[in-house]
Amino acid sequence: MFFVQADRFGERPLLWAKRDGRYRPLSWRDVAARVCGLARGLRAIGVERGDRVIVVAENRPEWLIADLAIMAAGAITVPAYTTNTCDDYRHILENSGAKGVIVSTSRLAQTLLEAANRLASVSFVIVMEPPSLRQHLSVDVLAWDAVVARGECDHSNVLSDAEKIASTDVACIIYTSGTGGAPKGVMLQHQAILHNCAGAIEIIQDIGPGNDVFLSFLPLSHAFEHTVGQFVPIALGAEIYYGESIDKVAANMLEARPTIIAAVPRFYEILQSRIMLAVRKQGGLRQRLFDRALAIGKRRLEQPQSLTLGDKLLDWALDRLVRRTVRARFGGRIRAMVSGGAPLNGEVASFFVALGLPLVQGYGQTEASPLISVNRPGRAKLHTVGPPLAGVDARIAEDGEILVRGKMIMKGYWHLEEATREVVRDGWLHTGDIGRIDEDGHICITDRKKDIIVNSGGDNLSPARIEGALTLRPEIAQAMVYGDRRPHLVALIVPEAGWAKQWAAQQGKPTDIAVLVDDDAFHQAIAEAIGDVNKCLSVIERVRRFALIQVAFGVDNGQLTPTLKLRRHVITTVYRDLLEELYARPSAPTASQATSQSR
Repeated sequence: MFFVQADRFGERPLLWAKRDGRYRPLSWRDVAARVCGLARGLRAIGVERGDRVIVVAENRPEWLIADLAIMAAGAITVPAYTTNTCDDYRHILENSGAKGVIVSTSRLAQTLLEAANRLASVSFVIVMEPPSLRQHLSVDVLAWDAVVARGECDHSNVLSDAEKIASTDVACIIYTSGTGGAPKGVMLQHQAILHNCAGAIEIIQDIGPGNDVFLSFLPLSHAFEHTVGQFVPIALGAEIYYGESIDKVAANMLEARPTIIAAVPRFYEILQSRIMLAVRKQGGLRQRLFDRALAIGKRRLEQPQSLTLGDKLLDWALDRLVRRTVRARFGGRIRAMVSGGAPLNGEVASFFVALGLPLVQGYGQTEASPLISVNRPGRAKLHTVGPPLAGVDARIAEDGEILVRGKMIMKGYWHLEEATREVVRDGWLHTGDIGRIDEDGHICITDRKKDIIVNSGGDNLSPARIEGALTLRPEIAQAMVYGDRRPHLVALIVPEAGWAKQWAAQQGKPTDIAVLVDDDAFHQAIAEAIGDVNKCLSVIERVRRFALIQVAFGVDNGQLTPTLKLRRHVITTVYRDLLEELYARPSAPTASQATSQSR
């Protein structure tokens, strides 16, 4: 597919990356030449059909080139996160039996070499940037350019060789992010990724023709970005801009002016929080106009028949006064914003759609390459994850679990046949998600089967639903609820830093979060916010006690996956004593209130 598209588009830009402070392009033809050069170089250093080669790099042109070159050489790509620990890398290296690694920097190469120590299978490490490492025991440390140079005497036709690869061959092994334990290697076939691409293209083309531009900033080692941020643009003939970092996405959007953005729910939650904080900071007329645009936009979504002619005229005016300014922050030409990787709170979705940004929710899993379903722009049902893609069958098991089948299903878990049989039965992937299919064929997800909290009364509770309600509050950045086999729920709360500073300034108190979490009035403000959330929850869902945490759950401390999902088992282990203290308190608050605990 890639080589056909490269021949078709030739000198048109494909990849854009920052160099010397500005975005510079690589054409389809240039990228194809580099893929062929590296594929020949890999064969020259001993990479053979079926070998596994790990890629560890930030999102950049070399990531795509390495991925395609490995596949074109008949080998299997094994993506890995740059945020992994040495132990994480050791597990992936040992489990996959990788022959080598392609890595972006000498710093990452050093960590990989430490992990590869005493592993006989690893024979080389290729560094994209000029390496500053010496030879390392039995492992060859090679420069990217040197590997390409080794393949110069190989004049074989890489495209012809690639055509011999069967659609049922394994293209990549993507290790799950390990929210509940050790990562498993998911084997995805070429046909599975192509099936995803075909389904996504059908939906994008339904929006109408366009020269699409993608902004890639989620880790390419994650199945969502690997397919939606890389192979779908290739299949579309689109351009890909690589974001510099999550902190610079806002600036990169203004430079790239993307037409399509794919991200996880947490990204949209952060954007919503930043927009609301900026509006409150402006205050006055601008805040009143924004609030009115948001309110009338939600009415248009939820109760369109209630709008009078005057309302419609006001809505038109507010679109030009308010929504156009918001859309400009995203580059001004967004055709679709897709949320995937975890359930998106309906309030977050309606917020963006009410402001004129076409946010739709999709659903998938690594084991499904990963796309299963997605809402269609223009006719989205915001509380659902949309209907299945073309060629995907879905049904609900007796216990409420969502089951799916189609060509996108994984070949299995690498070297874990029993685990594969547990998840894929009679061709149906058991997703582990609980949900239903509505009258329009849209999938509605209510919770993760494994994440459901069963309290001491035997009630099943959805932690994701409660945490989503809590983090919608401007006071709360992150939350994790806890209470399996307990009489009621407690929560760990990370205050929203921007809100906390504003609150402290208004109260004439120090803005240091370490000081604020010990302040009784600050605790009370958070308690009131949780109390407001509790009023909208059932009695058994209400958070009775909470503790403030000054250090955010993050990827660096191992408490979030690289796609910003809570690693509940890690957080519970770190804060087990604090959680037990919350249950040890003698008094019980009223149903709508929450009491606090020091860290």
